[in-house]
Amino acid sequence: MIKFGKKVVKLRVPILIISFLLLIPSAMGYLNTRINYDILSYLPKDIETMQGQDILLEQFGTGAFSVCVVSGMKDKEIAVLENELKEVGHVKDVLWYGSAADLSTPIEMLPTDLKDTLQNADTGSSLLIITFDTSMSADETLDAIEEIRGLTERKCLLSGMSAVVTDIKKICNSEAIMYVVIASLLSVLVLGLTMDSFLIPFIFLFSIGMAIIYNLGSNIIAGEISFITQALAAVLQLAVTMDYSIFLWHSYEENQEKYQNDKKRAMAHAISQTVTSVVGSSITTIAGFLAMCFMTFTLGMDLGIVMAKGVVFGVIGCVTILPSMILVLDKWLEKTKHKPIIPDIGKTGSFVAKYYPIFLVIFVVTIAPMFYAQNHNKVYYDLVGTLPENLESVAAGNALEEEFDMGAAHVILADSNMSKKEAFQMEQELLDVKGVKLALGLDALTGPLVPDEILPSQIKETLDNGTYQMIYVLSEYKTGTDEVNAQCDVIRDIIKRYDDTAMLIGEAPCTQDLITITDRDFKIVNAASIVLIFFIIAIVLKSISLPVILVAVIEFAIFINMGIPYFTKTVLPFIASIVIGTIQLGATVDYAILMTNKYKRERSRGAGKKEAVTTALNSSLQSVLVSALSFFAATFGVGLYSSIDMISALCMLLARGAIISLFVVAFVLPAMFMVFDKLIIKTSLGFKSSNSQK
Repeated sequence: MIKFGKKVVKLRVPILIISFLLLIPSAMGYLNTRINYDILSYLPKDIETMQGQDILLEQFGTGAFSVCVVSGMKDKEIAVLENELKEVGHVKDVLWYGSAADLSTPIEMLPTDLKDTLQNADTGSSLLIITFDTSMSADETLDAIEEIRGLTERKCLLSGMSAVVTDIKKICNSEAIMYVVIASLLSVLVLGLTMDSFLIPFIFLFSIGMAIIYNLGSNIIAGEISFITQALAAVLQLAVTMDYSIFLWHSYEENQEKYQNDKKRAMAHAISQTVTSVVGSSITTIAGFLAMCFMTFTLGMDLGIVMAKGVVFGVIGCVTILPSMILVLDKWLEKTKHKPIIPDIGKTGSFVAKYYPIFLVIFVVTIAPMFYAQNHNKVYYDLVGTLPENLESVAAGNALEEEFDMGAAHVILADSNMSKKEAFQMEQELLDVKGVKLALGLDALTGPLVPDEILPSQIKETLDNGTYQMIYVLSEYKTGTDEVNAQCDVIRDIIKRYDDTAMLIGEAPCTQDLITITDRDFKIVNAASIVLIFFIIAIVLKSISLPVILVAVIEFAIFINMGIPYFTKTVLPFIASIVIGTIQLGATVDYAILMTNKYKRERSRGAGKKEAVTTALNSSLQSVLVSALSFFAATFGVGLYSSIDMISALCMLLARGAIISLFVVAFVLPAMFMVFDKLIIKTSLGFKSSNSQK
């Protein structure tokens, strides 16, 4: 690798020129990559709810719908609003009491259930169902939502997933840049306290920032990324790849002492050493991210691939762009050097080696309850409940609940050839299901007092296209709750008895599928990440026992991190339980590998067990501390700032996980070395020389 290092040093100026030029297409790629704000769109395409949505769009030309709460408007004003709504681009139709019959027809003529559900006489509010000819999270749908909101100045509150997605988009667009700014500023603060130059933290950030832009720009190949990936990618890449820059800088300083009058030679050797060390280290991180690709809920693949690319770009930038910048700015670096403000704490090895039984007991006593706790956390699947109260979609959901005692809305697709008698019986059974407020199909609109002929042809075509008939089911229960999931099960049983091809679709059924799928994904992803990282560590360290010890230690840190919410009664976003363990394992197992390599080196040089553990901890703790604090800084600030709980919770968990991993590696891992030293030596290569002490 020394040849590669010499090439980078020689070509440092061309490397910088090319790297700056590459920012142009990368920035264009980033700006033209679509952001997907709909989490449910990442469900597998072959499940019934997703297939039903495709049928709804293809057969009815209806991709999304929103239940709208209109307040303070008379029927004639609503009729005017209806026409205005139909003029909005991609609004397909508007269903309300006035759509079912001419306004001259008394409301008493309509079925009682329909009348009571669609109007609240006490508050003067009415319900409208607005359908769109584009999909739930399509840009056209979101633009239509914004235009509708502009028509009525909050007299027309839109609920439903499309409205939620619109609000999430607005928040992300206003906050995304601040995520990067906050992560960068806090990282600079940490590096400024721990490094020996005031300028080097900014050089680190600049080179990593370029790698982040390359990574985000390359997402244009996929066409789109999720809003969670967009929000976390830059922050995580900064946090995860900062280690590599720190390692290069420390290696460069060490080689400067060896080659005092030749900084170029010192940098060439530093690059060579960094490539050898960082490539092996980064593989475990990449494996952790790629493990998320095993999820059937493809949001995991979206985040996993982007972050794996980010690590690769980070490594490349660390051994090409960063050393080139350091050499070009060498004079300025010399002028800004200072003593680290945080003192060296690498003197705790003897303490840990002496009192290791205490830390081992803590491990043994704590692991079981923390394992139990992390498996019994409460999680949420309903995005609306965690968004800021001032958002219009949240206000709409609250209005539905308070004024109409209504939560989720489902759609049933059934065979159009079902007899009128069976269709009526099915709808009557649906009305008897606990929590169902209204089953709105053709039969609900006509009822016993209103003849079919009075219905406008457009309404008939909206609810029955000759192949499928569509029934809206309005529920009292909120999406993601146990009650609505049980309700969905009962509804499916009913409709399948009348038509085995019938489908139940909508936000609540999709969320129910999400619960089932992500529960399975959690087990698969955890197993995949552990197995992948186990084999990588086994190959890198040439050992059978060390992968078990290292993975067990980091998994212990994960148990603590994910177990804390159980004891604090914190409800986590569903995605947290899936990705946090994988990311924490992949990103922080490097701390353990670094210490293990130091321990192995000392043992192979003939040091005794206690001496090797003491030296390994003393020589690695400072580096692990800086790395963990950098990871913490990059994620903690974003966690505090973000108003989207899903992003905030993920960042706070990652920040806490970095600190927990730091303490576990500093205190529990050395205890493991002390206890299993003989086993490690017998099951590992390159650990013991002929003159090694016991």
